[in-house]
Amino acid sequence: MQTRLDFYSADKDAIKALIGVENHINKGTLDILLKELVRLRASQINGCAFCLDMHVTDARKAGETERRMATVAAWRETPFFSERERAALEWTESLTLVSQNHVPDSVWEAVRPHFTDAELVELTLLVTSINSWNRFAIAFRKMPA
Repeated sequence: MQTRLDFYSADKDAIKALIGVENHINKGTLDILLKELVRLRASQINGCAFCLDMHVTDARKAGETERRMATVAAWRETPFFSERERAALEWTESLTLVSQNHVPDSVWEAVRPHFTDAELVELTLLVTSINSWNRFAIAFRKMPA
């Protein structure tokens, strides 16, 4: 596969806007490992090789275990994730697949007890941000380095 377009240089202001969102997320209160698990799970669902490669590297640097990274796609079937992480991963999946499920009440009820209002906004921004990055990387065939 060959890169279609270097979107970083094609519209620097658009990328600055996305980076601004990332900077806001990085200043937030959610744990870095939770953030990376969310980024990994959304990128798995979307099939984004570039983002998977980047966020496995970032998660590893932040101290995430190989075991958890290897099983995040099957988080429901493992004992390796906390209830809070499970709720975030379910929220991530539902938002990433929003056209299929429209975020059912059962998902809301599962995530709500684990996060404050502000954290839910931050988590939702995180999910929408990684989905945006996935779509840029997939559409323009950004290749892992």
